[in-house]
Amino acid sequence: MTDGGVQIPGFIAGTWDIDPIHSEVAFTVGHLGVSKVHGRFETYSGTIVTDDVLGRSTVNVTIDAASVNTHFAIRDKQVRSADFLDVARFPNITFTSSAVRGEQGHYLMDGELTIRGNTRPVTLDVTVNGFSPDPSGATRALFSATTKIDRTDFGVSFNAPIPGLDNAMLLSDEVIMTFDVEAVLRTGDPG
Repeated sequence: MTDGGVQIPGFIAGTWDIDPIHSEVAFTVGHLGVSKVHGRFETYSGTIVTDDVLGRSTVNVTIDAASVNTHFAIRDKQVRSADFLDVARFPNITFTSSAVRGEQGHYLMDGELTIRGNTRPVTLDVTVNGFSPDPSGATRALFSATTKIDRTDFGVSFNAPIPGLDNAMLLSDEVIMTFDVEAVLRTGDPG
């Protein structure tokens, strides 16, 4: 595949299933105005279609919101509650791509992200890390992507003031989401 004259080394067109054992869906949110809380989702699935025509490539991901893990059980329980993700009412977070474009080896993927039943457009900054056979004979594709969102746009608006600090809040509105993905080419896909 080429993108504006830039060749992606080892490119393989096909349909790929995300391998959750070798992937990570994570997030970072500011905390107390000076530190960060890091978390991840343990359960998710998705499909990536790579096409010789970049604009026809697609991504669809479904994340189990209840699988959030911030390495602190009490906080995880609150994040699952109606204060944040409200997983009882909105069990899934989804991303569906709408366009992929490249600019001199740099890739951007537009799509719709849905959290708490609120769907907003987002753009992911994507790195194509490569395509490779694995020891079992399967073929893998490796990608990384990041995006910044305002959590309040998705109805995740809980916050609290920090006592003694004027206009300082417990959590930042900005959340950085990161996706480090290994995906396996479907058996029988010509690749």
